[in-house]
Amino acid sequence: MTLSCAVLDDYQGAALALADWSPLAGKAEVRTLREHIADRDGLVAELADCEIVVLMRERTPVDADLLRRLPRLRLLVTTGMRNASVDLAAAAAQGVTVCGTTSSPAPPVELTWALLLGLARQVTVEQRALREGGPWQSTVGQDLAGRTLGLLGLGKIGTRVARVATAFGMDVLAWSANLTAERAADAGARLAASKEDLLGRSDFVSVHLVLSDRTRGLLGEPELRAMRPHAYLVNTSRAAIVDRSALLRALGEGWIAGAGLDVFETEPLPADDPLRTLPNVLATPHLGYVTEHNYRTFYTEAVEDITAFLDGTPVRVLTGG
Repeated sequence: MTLSCAVLDDYQGAALALADWSPLAGKAEVRTLREHIADRDGLVAELADCEIVVLMRERTPVDADLLRRLPRLRLLVTTGMRNASVDLAAAAAQGVTVCGTTSSPAPPVELTWALLLGLARQVTVEQRALREGGPWQSTVGQDLAGRTLGLLGLGKIGTRVARVATAFGMDVLAWSANLTAERAADAGARLAASKEDLLGRSDFVSVHLVLSDRTRGLLGEPELRAMRPHAYLVNTSRAAIVDRSALLRALGEGWIAGAGLDVFETEPLPADDPLRTLPNVLATPHLGYVTEHNYRTFYTEAVEDITAFLDGTPVRVLTGG
């Protein structure tokens, strides 16, 4: 019997082009969905015939209710080896295997620096003026050399960001709940005395933490007010780490100079969202992991996951343990 497989949220139509799906010929019929389906009933209708579903990161949450409404589902593949939007316990209870893929930390590091540099040198403002015939050189950029970069989180991505910062001649502070001075020093950073200490001393602050109950809303009004008025905030991690209403006020009232954002609580970002139009926001549509190399890895390993599952020897199984 040929199974049905849906690849969700393939915005760029890249899934079939960047991997060889031929090993599934005669085993699974694969279709891709270019548009995000936010309506739950519509999503259930689209996936009702599927035994296999491939997710792109956390674009489509899979909770217990959705799983219950997809009784044919047998295998769920997510790109990356962590997906907080999938209820692994509910999947296990329903007999659904969940597998992941590897992912490179390099692309989000590179995008972090694209945003930070774009903010420091007012690239968006100057590029728009150049295209539209506006003033020649209307802003004065900020130097990176000699400035302080504060990193909230110093894991695989944060460590790489720190090493680039030292190449620019920046002083690097780092903080997270369990970070030690020794671990910070290994990455070329100094451990801040506290989160507030880091915020108050940094010219640029970049977020590189995993979203959890402990980090959700970690940066609220008190924290954003603690930042310097000339400082910039960059978030390529998870939107919910920064309180949205406080961030909008901080940007609108000038508590901080601006923000570089790649993650949003609602994605795709609604057309009327103020983050699209605030002049001191440099925003990208969650491009952190979106590179050809990562996509080839994601979809090639998704095919491997499906093949192994059909052979009875699943690989890269996620259990939440």
